[in-house]
Amino acid sequence: MYLIREVVQQALTTGYLTVAAEEDLRQLLQKRYDLEDLDAFMALQQEAMAGRVTQESRELVKNQYFGRGNLCTPYMAS
Repeated sequence: MYLIREVVQQALTTGYLTVAAEEDLRQLLQKRYDLEDLDAFMALQQEAMAGRVTQESRELVKNQYFGRGNLCTPYMAS
């Protein structure tokens, strides 16, 4: 059986949460899980918020946004 804490441990070990792992977490969180899994998930959220775990999905969104030339240019008054 695949557990939330296993997905979390992989992300904490590598410092990286893949899109596939995020999808696994979504699926696992829809099923019954125990307190240890919930604690692990909350720890992952804290590590991601602190910047110690990078989320692949956020990198992809950022790269798509900035890759389109969506950089803000300062307004220069004449």
